[in-house]
Amino acid sequence: MPTPEQTHWVILAGGQASRMGGNDKGLIELAGQPFIQHVIDTLTPQTSHISINANRNQNIYSQYGDVFGDSIENYPGPLGGMHAALHHIDNDWIGFVPCDCPQLPHDLVSRMAAACQPDTDIAVAHNGDYIQPVVTLLHRRILPKLEAFLANGDRKIILLYRQCNMITVDFSDQTDAFINLNTPDELSQFGARHDSN
Repeated sequence: MPTPEQTHWVILAGGQASRMGGNDKGLIELAGQPFIQHVIDTLTPQTSHISINANRNQNIYSQYGDVFGDSIENYPGPLGGMHAALHHIDNDWIGFVPCDCPQLPHDLVSRMAAACQPDTDIAVAHNGDYIQPVVTLLHRRILPKLEAFLANGDRKIILLYRQCNMITVDFSDQTDAFINLNTPDELSQFGARHDSN
């Protein structure tokens, strides 16, 4: 199984953010900082290997770290970012988090890495109720399956996972860690709750 330092983490900021009015979600501000900064602040104490998958505003994202875009056109979603990461990064174990989860676990990397066995293809976070399909740690051996899946026109992430040796990692003690903010309303409600704390 990998140690945390043997993993490389990618923040997925490559989507269209259609529910956020098309605004680049990673750059939307929460509590005076862009989403991407909140995620980086959480990941940085956990790993020294962080990259960003973004298809817009790459010059802005590059202020936060190594940036690469999708190699597949037309925004194929998280799988496009995963595909690009497997071509861009040479680590065996690559982890992914969305750019719109400002409260990710502070032990995410260590817990995900510790759960993996030598035959694990994908480890997926689970909040006690649901799997969090974009919070994953995967082994690069899935690349041929991923490429065949995308070539077939499939985009549903969980269908790919079912073709792989997938495990779930229990984060039921941190149920709020995976709150993601998809709409302006969700953002304002979340901000209001945290401003009052």
